[in-house]
Amino acid sequence: MPDIRINALNGKEFGAYTALPKGGHGPGLIVIQEIFGVNAVMRQICDDFAAKGFLAVCPDLYWRQEPDVQLTDKTASEWEHALALCNAFDAEAGTRDLLATLAHIRRMPGCGGKVGAIGYCLGGKLAFLMATRSDADCTISYYGVGLESLLNEWHDIRLPLMMHMGEADEFATAPGREKILGTVARNPVVTAHTYPGAKHAFARPGGQNYHPEAAALANKRTEEFLTQHLLA
Repeated sequence: MPDIRINALNGKEFGAYTALPKGGHGPGLIVIQEIFGVNAVMRQICDDFAAKGFLAVCPDLYWRQEPDVQLTDKTASEWEHALALCNAFDAEAGTRDLLATLAHIRRMPGCGGKVGAIGYCLGGKLAFLMATRSDADCTISYYGVGLESLLNEWHDIRLPLMMHMGEADEFATAPGREKILGTVARNPVVTAHTYPGAKHAFARPGGQNYHPEAAALANKRTEEFLTQHLLA
């Protein structure tokens, strides 16, 4: 399906890649981008979820800075570009865009009613914020960055959240990870998993840190979680 347009809460519009399930109907799933934008990896993730029965939508969250960013992790210049965009990114504005995306998906003719969210890296942080600030039916965070600064919101999580964290994540410290795990353990709707030897972005297909065993286990848990909360 061609990219769609979503009305932002400020009255402007932004784009989003959309992949429809077979038959055109299914529960909605917001796929939240990494720091590289809505690139081929994110689009393939959407296509894969659509093949599993989800209406998958990946919004362009960099649209205020630079629309239609599609970088990779293969070159130093692309990393530099991606990190500059991420460092300048307004997470509050991005969360508002995700709330607008959630509302848009619920109005789409093909949406089966329930809508979840899943995010990776930067998107993992935003998925955590969606768990604290939205009524998405469930959320999943893969190796979210900067979660230590958001833990004052843990008590606002009222719907199921699953978290995946690599124990060798170079963008997270062991004490920080333990603080996150200890905090969210107090909320019964949160499930957190760690993966020995897995670095940041361990589940990115073809990525520099791809860890096949950890990715397979995390993705299996994710599929079971989404089936339970969106397809059941």
